[in-house]
Amino acid sequence: MIEENLLLDHGARKIPFSKGDQLFREGESALNFYQVASGEVKMNNYNEDGKEFIQGIFSAGESFGEPPLLANVKYPANAEAINDAEVFQLSKEQFLELLTSNPQVHLKITETLAKRLFYKAIMASEISSQEPEHRILRILDYLKNHVHKTEGKFSFRVDLTRQQLADLTGLRVETVIRATKSLEKKGELEIRKRKLYR
Repeated sequence: MIEENLLLDHGARKIPFSKGDQLFREGESALNFYQVASGEVKMNNYNEDGKEFIQGIFSAGESFGEPPLLANVKYPANAEAINDAEVFQLSKEQFLELLTSNPQVHLKITETLAKRLFYKAIMASEISSQEPEHRILRILDYLKNHVHKTEGKFSFRVDLTRQQLADLTGLRVETVIRATKSLEKKGELEIRKRKLYR
């Protein structure tokens, strides 16, 4: 999203994280802007029973955690490296200076936040009321059309595990497995070498 050189020019540090490392925890103060350089990071919560709910997965070039940073509130979720990753970290003061001096970057950040609000609105209504198959198709279609911008039937390869899909939709992994098999029979998905295609 923000060019690496621009981040570095404004004082960003590129920090390595190993799989499972926490970048920040729910309830901590938001002090930095983060953008993935390589690898993947997820933002998640756990309910009282210890079930994980993934708020989002972010890969190279994507930023995360901006709303609490800009709103001066604490993080509503954890950030954790899904695999070995490198992440740019820029202090809030330096980030705000970058935005002020680069209006086009500011606009990009605003557009990204608007898209995330759109996603959250869709998922909130889906998770509260819809059947598992519908929830799965909705998240896959969002990823296909709005994130990866892929066209054509079965052209989008889903690089999420069944567990990650469960955590993104608030379902149990067993339910995801059953629902995806049912969706394949209905011609909504294809399963090739254990990978889903939409």
